[in-house]
Amino acid sequence: MVVENFISTEVVENTKYVYFYRLLKGKTVITYEKESIEVQSYGIEVERQDILNEELVNVQRDCIEHISPYRHKVHNLIRLLYENKVSPLHLIDIAGDYVDRYILDFEREVKYIAAY
Repeated sequence: MVVENFISTEVVENTKYVYFYRLLKGKTVITYEKESIEVQSYGIEVERQDILNEELVNVQRDCIEHISPYRHKVHNLIRLLYENKVSPLHLIDIAGDYVDRYILDFEREVKYIAAY
């Protein structure tokens, strides 16, 4: 489910590039001490549409579905991508370090849920 959508446009020569940065909300199941626990999850999808003479000529898209259970962290990351017009081709390169750190949030969330 898309919960936020940021749109950015730039024109280079005769081509218009339209970027979409979508904050996704979903669920993932994590196994903790032999128990399956469903956890809310936020991710990012980045899409670029290339429009030449008012005709869509190319679409590129990439997505990282499960980044963190904490919306504010993923929201801040998507703002960074949006402000720097990061293309789908570079999503993993730019967001990878953040994702590696944020993935630990799922462990904390699972332990919290399992405690209650």
